[in-house]
Amino acid sequence: MDMSLVASALAAQTGGLQTNITMQLMKNNAAAEKQAMEMLLGIPGGSSQANLASGIGGQVDVSA
Repeated sequence: MDMSLVASALAAQTGGLQTNITMQLMKNNAAAEKQAMEMLLGIPGGSSQANLASGIGGQVDVSA
């Protein structure tokens, strides 16, 4: 078997692996950005209020 053929096959496999890793990193980054925006915007279900003190975030007076 020609060594250049083997080298090109290995390069193709490496390129595919790098593409898979890049796509996974991009998905994780997008999910982290989405979670951060939901937390900043206060979207229900986006963040938990379990770590807040009692009485925080329950009622907001917007009449002022």
